[in-house]
Amino acid sequence: MARVAWIGLGVMGYPMAGHLKRRGGHDVVVYNRSSSKAEKWCREFGGEAAPTPAEAARGCEAIFACVGNDDDVRSVTVGPAGAFETMSPGSIFIDHTTTSAHLARELSSAARSRDLYFLDCPVSGGQSGAEAGALTVMAGGEHAAFVRAEPLIMSFAKSVRHLGPSGSGQLAKMANQIAIAGLLQGLAEAIHFAECAGLDIEALIATISKGAAQSWQMENRWKTMHLRQFDFGFAVDWMRKDLAICLDEAAANGADLAITRQVDGYYAEVQALGGNRWDTSSLIARLQPKTRR
Repeated sequence: MARVAWIGLGVMGYPMAGHLKRRGGHDVVVYNRSSSKAEKWCREFGGEAAPTPAEAARGCEAIFACVGNDDDVRSVTVGPAGAFETMSPGSIFIDHTTTSAHLARELSSAARSRDLYFLDCPVSGGQSGAEAGALTVMAGGEHAAFVRAEPLIMSFAKSVRHLGPSGSGQLAKMANQIAIAGLLQGLAEAIHFAECAGLDIEALIATISKGAAQSWQMENRWKTMHLRQFDFGFAVDWMRKDLAICLDEAAANGADLAITRQVDGYYAEVQALGGNRWDTSSLIARLQPKTRR
C-alpha cells in the first residue's frame, strides 16, 4: 500500500481515484477545485481531502492528476500552492491529462530541477473505461520512474506502456485521436450511405463488423449513431481541444493531417448545431438520411 494523491475529480478522475483506493488498496488523498466533489468522493471511498494541490502532495510517493488542459496542469504543479512545492525528493507526478508534448517536457525539466519525476500518461478508453478500470495508458518520461508507477497505474488500467522520453505519451495520444477522428467520420458516412440506400442497418453492421471494417467504435457506437443519440462518451468540445493540440504539433513537425483538419471542421459544424457536449460519434448529425429530410 502506498500513500498517493489525486488531483482532479472529473468524469475520468473520480472513478480512477476510486480504483486506486478500492482495487489498489492505497491510501489516497484527493484535491478538486470544487471541494464538494472531493467531499463526495471521500464519503464514497473513504479517503481524505486536501485544500490545495500542495497539501494533497505532502508526504505522498506518487501524485496523480487528471484535469482540463495545459494551463490547469501548470497551475496544479508549479502554480501557487501547486504540488511541486511540497513533493518529497524522488516522488513522481503522473499526469493523465491530455496536453501538449511541450508542456510535458517543460514540467519534466521543472521536476528534475527539484529532484522529482514527471510522467506524461494520457489515457484512452473514455468515461466507461475509467469506470470499469480498463483504460489504456500511454507513458512518457524516465523509465525508472515508470517502473515504479506502473503497479499503481494498473489499479485502473488494462494496459500501460512506456513509449519513450518526456512527451512521448502525449504524442501517442495525439496519434490515437487522429486515428479516431478519421475512423468516426468513415463510420458516419458508411451508416449514412446505408440509410440512404435503404439497407437494414443492424444486418449490415452484423455483417461488416466481422470483417476488415471492424472497430471498437463500430461495435459500440453504430446503434446510437443510427438512432442519433449522442450522450454516451467523449464530448465534442474535448475532442476539438485534442485535435487542436494534434494540429499544432503537426505544424511543428511537418506532418500532413489533411483528414484530421477536415474532421475538426466537421466537429465545428456539430458545435454549431448545439452539440458541444454530444459525444464524438455525433459527426453523423451532419448527415441526415433522405428519409428524414
